[in-house]
Amino acid sequence: MIIDTHCHLDDPRYEDDLEEVLQNAKEAGVEKFIIPGADISTLERAVKIAEAHSEVYFSVGVHPYDIEAYDRSYLEKFVHHPKCVAIGECGLDYFRLPEGEEAIEKEKEAQKKVFVDQILWAKEMKKPLIVHVRESSADCLELLDKHAGEEGGVLHCYNADESLLKLAKKNFYYGIGGVITFKNARKLVNVYPKIPKDKLLLETDAPYLTPHPHRGQRNEPSYTTLVADKMADLSDASIDEICSVSTKNAHRLFTF
Repeated sequence: MIIDTHCHLDDPRYEDDLEEVLQNAKEAGVEKFIIPGADISTLERAVKIAEAHSEVYFSVGVHPYDIEAYDRSYLEKFVHHPKCVAIGECGLDYFRLPEGEEAIEKEKEAQKKVFVDQILWAKEMKKPLIVHVRESSADCLELLDKHAGEEGGVLHCYNADESLLKLAKKNFYYGIGGVITFKNARKLVNVYPKIPKDKLLLETDAPYLTPHPHRGQRNEPSYTTLVADKMADLSDASIDEICSVSTKNAHRLFTF
């Protein structure tokens, strides 16, 4: 069985056929789904989806691109919900920074402040983190190493920076998704074998990052099988072993 540990089922692109998407995933062997809390505006929809489907869970948090909307008092309304399994998607994203040295530094500091607050909140709530890292590995590593609790978390869509493998010792896992099937994913392909098997997780980031051969189309949780197949190709494990290990890891981290 498979657990898609990161799929945005609250995205408007699933409004018309969510039930079909979930059914397709179940037929492909996906037994559980986690909707990351990236966008406050769709959080209530995520909660309703989780309440309507026993196999769907959610997390609460704010993506680094949406830090202006961060309202912890609002998020606290949902963090004690029995289907809430993590804090995030939170982190640092330096891919789109403003122009000018002063503006760049201001943006980075603003992201760090909101990220640290969510790290400390996760520690307080004894929940794992779902972490977004993009062109910000050094700062993310420093902040997680300094502030993260023993619950650890997952580096969503692991970016193949080997320095981040140090976090495995702090109970952090590595989310592998469709990127590993891309032709230009040589760095991830090379680093993948170095990730401890007991720290691997499967994800899609649906509707984004659709794996080959469906690139350009909307991503779906059923495509986790394509990711697992590629992971098996790159290791000495079978696809069944990849699915089994990653599922056990997900249960251990998120304590469903």
